[in-house]
Amino acid sequence: MKQIQELHSRTPREIKVVQFGEGNFLRAFVDYFIDVANEKGAFNGDVAVVKPISFGTLERFHKQDNLYTVSLRGRRNGEPYVENRVITCINRVVDAYGEYGEYAALAKLPSLRFVVSNTTEAGIVYDETDRFELTPPNTYPGKLTKFLYERYEAFAGAKDKGLIILPVELIENNGGKLRDCVNRLIELWKLGDAFKSWVAESCVFCSTLVDRIVSGYPRGEAEAICEKELGYQDELLDAGEPFALWVIESDRDISGELPIDHLGKAGMNVIFTDNQKPYRERKVRILNGAHTSCVLAAYLTGKNIVRDAMQDPLCRELMERTVFDEIVPTVKLPREQAEAFANSVLERFDNPFVDHEILSIALNSVSKWKSRILPTFRDQYAASGKAPKFLTFSFAALLAFYTIEKLEDGVMVCLRGGEPYRFKDDEPVMEFFLKHCGLPVAEYVRAAASHEEFWGEDLTKYGDFAEVVTANLEDIRANGMTAAVKKLLGK
Repeated sequence: MKQIQELHSRTPREIKVVQFGEGNFLRAFVDYFIDVANEKGAFNGDVAVVKPISFGTLERFHKQDNLYTVSLRGRRNGEPYVENRVITCINRVVDAYGEYGEYAALAKLPSLRFVVSNTTEAGIVYDETDRFELTPPNTYPGKLTKFLYERYEAFAGAKDKGLIILPVELIENNGGKLRDCVNRLIELWKLGDAFKSWVAESCVFCSTLVDRIVSGYPRGEAEAICEKELGYQDELLDAGEPFALWVIESDRDISGELPIDHLGKAGMNVIFTDNQKPYRERKVRILNGAHTSCVLAAYLTGKNIVRDAMQDPLCRELMERTVFDEIVPTVKLPREQAEAFANSVLERFDNPFVDHEILSIALNSVSKWKSRILPTFRDQYAASGKAPKFLTFSFAALLAFYTIEKLEDGVMVCLRGGEPYRFKDDEPVMEFFLKHCGLPVAEYVRAAASHEEFWGEDLTKYGDFAEVVTANLEDIRANGMTAAVKKLLGK
């Protein structure tokens, strides 16, 4: 089979983006967006990819002339959808450690305008032991600070040579936290007030929210995809879902310089805003909340993967009622926007190409219920004065799911239809449920609901919450989860 570089080529453009990170997500998200924008004539710029860590290799990029394929596989408008796109926007790849001179030279490019990063959630940290004289500094904020300083000096502090910083690390207010780290390093390294002012006035630190499931190299399917769909070998093949959302928050409007929000026909979903909080809340409450509120019950009805739950009429109705009756009304966006997002979420859960195991979602469900369900529960309770029916049932499902037989090798062993299943949570959580799940149902419920270390508050204060959970859990234990869900839905 031929190699990708034998059948495809790229036309170099000016480098407008430096990207810290060469991983799967950036390549199937940011680089995909830029590639589509280039094709549509909206951006006309290339990316220089920087390997920001000392280990690893860029050999596959060099071998393939920086070409690779993004394979999007899922549903779109209710139908199975496959898109294989050769990405041609990566101009060069640079090792910040092994090729420091070439890396540092990127800071001096007149055409450069954007810095993108995905250095993991632990990457945006202030480290007072980091040093300016290192080539490069150890941390990502250290690398970025020195990179900006070298650009500042190269262009003598020209106000139009600042950069737009777009971190996509999965932490809230990622741009603000990165900016704070940079400012602290400027002070620590004594780089001067003039440089600090240039960073404040000429650079834009955006906080972003990103959403696309990227599974990366499809090891079990790569050979078949290359042979039957692509017709070439691609060692950098990168698989993901069709859905993508990029919310970009900034104090200054940058949409004119990053014109990718109007490319709707290409499936681009980009929102420029001065407040991303409602969109983050929408994602956490609807997407994450739908998972956490429903998949434990689905598992106890016999479903092992999310798609099976979505294709089961009973489990799907449970999720739809939970999402549209109780979650969507609490989202602080226009109802039609929240409903449209919810419909896209249900479509994503029904992806025919992804076997998303429920037991992997079940990891740390206690902290997930607190962060993803409890805020919605509070809002519903405040509005109606009573515990919301479906979210309350999700708590009973959690207690049923966490009914432990034993702890073994650091994981919980529970039973479904007499067969064991295993999953994990923090050690204090596992110890609590091992100790309490065998109590009479009402005592078990009250012990769990009043455990403030889990929820940050005593949930028994919410009217008849504990009594309703107790009734639900008794029904689940007596008649099984399927019968309990039918009863909940009035069937």
